Amino acid sequence: MANANRSNALKWTAGAFGVAAGALAGYAGVTWLRYGHPPLAKGDDADPLLDRFMPVYDIVERHHIQVAAGADITFAAACEQDLMAAPVVQAIFKAREVLLGSDPDTTTRPRGLLAMTKSLGWGVLAEVPGRKVVMGAVTQPWKANVTFRALTPAEFAAFNEPDHVKIVWTLRADPIDADASIFRTETRAVATDAAARGKFRRYWSFLSPGIILIRWASLRPLKAEAERRTATDIIS
Repeated sequence: MANANRSNALKWTAGAFGVAAGALAGYAGVTWLRYGHPPLAKGDDADPLLDRFMPVYDIVERHHIQVAAGADITFAAACEQDLMAAPVVQAIFKAREVLLGSDPDTTTRPRGLLAMTKSLGWGVLAEVPGRKVVMGAVTQPWKANVTFRALTPAEFAAFNEPDHVKIVWTLRADPIDADASIFRTETRAVATDAAARGKFRRYWSFLSPGIILIRWASLRPLKAEAERRTATDIIS
């Protein structure tokens, strides 16, 4: 009986891995075909400030959530969120280390999102105080030990050094009224030449699920924290 149960468990595990592998292969195929054909921003998703730095891009990810908190509180919570506290985010970064053979990051990083990303090499390209920040860097994301290089806004817009990818992302809180807002985040990336485009296309096709999951997983904790801060302010 024990051998039979063990055999069934092994078959189930193998089947589960097979399904997961098939799903990933399917996703990678679809992402590969969609690469270079990003959906354009419509309506409230439009971002003229972001367009100044990257009007044309190879890929884009947009996410948003409505929050029962003023835009200033929502924006502050977004800038200060501790992504690395989430187990799913830790697991995704560990998976990247394993898949690409990266060295673990042993540097002690600040906890807030903006402070942490700045310590990694990202730079502020533009900001609207209390409402929006545009972050950018140039990099080679397919490398095991990836590095990010910040540039001035003018340098970033003009950057075309071969074999690199330019990436921008935003944190943005749009007011609905005094007590409600919509938090938005958008990530765009464009390769600087054909060689980089081929490498980045392969990288994005297989590893973008983890990147997208991080964005998605951050929304509800952010909403909860902004609404907690609002409730605390009301009570006090």
